[in-house]
Amino acid sequence: MTTTTTGHQRPGSAEHSARLAAPPVSAYELVADVTRWPLLFTPCLHAEVLESGPGTERVRLWALTGEQVRGWTSRRTLDSEGLRVGFRQEDSAPPLAAMGGEWRFTEEGADTRAVLAHDWTLTEPGAAPHRWVTETLDRNSTAEIGAVTAWAARTHAAGGADALLFSFTDSLDIAAPAPAVYAFLDAADQWPARLPHVSRVAFSTTPATPLTAGAEVQHLEMETRADDGTRHLTRSIRLGFAGRLLVYKQTTLPAPLLGHAGSWALEPLPGGGTRVTARHRVALDPDAVTERFGAGTTLAAARDTVRALLGGNSRRTLEAARAHTEAAGER
Repeated sequence: MTTTTTGHQRPGSAEHSARLAAPPVSAYELVADVTRWPLLFTPCLHAEVLESGPGTERVRLWALTGEQVRGWTSRRTLDSEGLRVGFRQEDSAPPLAAMGGEWRFTEEGADTRAVLAHDWTLTEPGAAPHRWVTETLDRNSTAEIGAVTAWAARTHAAGGADALLFSFTDSLDIAAPAPAVYAFLDAADQWPARLPHVSRVAFSTTPATPLTAGAEVQHLEMETRADDGTRHLTRSIRLGFAGRLLVYKQTTLPAPLLGHAGSWALEPLPGGGTRVTARHRVALDPDAVTERFGAGTTLAAARDTVRALLGGNSRRTLEAARAHTEAAGER
């Protein structure tokens, strides 16, 4: 991996690069689909596409920066022929006045390479702010470009990204108002008494701030019992959005997962009911599939099994939410 950095006062730039053990298009497709970023990048918690058009999109991202959760909005340009993804933050926070850059993926003979470039402007001159930005970028960019090169190699070997990275949803209509349903899902500290498959929870929450782009931040540790009798300890960071959406990313994962993120989206229905959609996004570890599910297990079979296990938990949670909130509405 190579790194180049310039700039000492207000403007600055940095470039990180690494060799790819896969065709450059495999890496481009991973970076271009921002909804997969929580599965690929450890700090990334949630990504939303706010607007999209030919070759452009506006996205909102939430990520861990150190111990803090921060949200921001960026404009992106997507060049599928040139294998480039440009980005520019709309709302940089001090000490950054502006931040942008691009991903590019190249192939020159035997040298197939991923490059992540940044440029920025500081809110104030000085060596200390510049050092903080360059050190943070070096740490994050090294991890991000390492994740992209590793996932490009995995997905290429597996026959494509869809073999390892997949998503699914389950929905349920509940005859209760959205605030009541949201309150059930939000109160994870009550789940051991309300959900049979949850045996233990440790839970904390921090109110939304402008830094978190309106998201309440929750930390959840949970022990669950799966349909096959196994027990799993998971840790998650959850983001709550004012009664309409709860998203989460697991930071401690059961085998054979390398990533798991999801959401509970609430849609008010005519007559006062609520449709809740549980979405799961999953990244399989191809090296752990047979160890977890047995020799000869194919990736397709592993996807089906994971879908059944995760979907079973979320469907039980939805049924419990319906029973609890509908019963409360009858009293």
